[in-house]
Amino acid sequence: MPAYAIAHLREAPPHPEIAEYIERIPATFEPYGGRFLVHAAQHEVKEGSWPGHVVVLGFPGIEEARAWWDSPAYREIAPLRSRHVPGDIVLVEGVPEGYDPSATARAMRDAAAGV
Repeated sequence: MPAYAIAHLREAPPHPEIAEYIERIPATFEPYGGRFLVHAAQHEVKEGSWPGHVVVLGFPGIEEARAWWDSPAYREIAPLRSRHVPGDIVLVEGVPEGYDPSATARAMRDAAAGV
């Protein structure tokens, strides 16, 4: 099942360390089957607010995403970004092929009804 690393990064002034991070990050996720799905793209807010930027990395599974995040190669370069760009980053598992959201809706209805 695919997994994703999703980053909501706030605006930050340009800095050489951020450029270095961007140059070096692909080498940290490629060994884990990771790749950019969204990077440096404009986004359109339809509801609420989303100041800053969104980055999405795709991985074959959650174990690969975790292994990348915890890898010595990524931990070495992470401060190049975190010192200059505040943000939130989550790892999340995708849904399986053929996912049917009706089971989730049923469980929610049952919980709301106290079943």
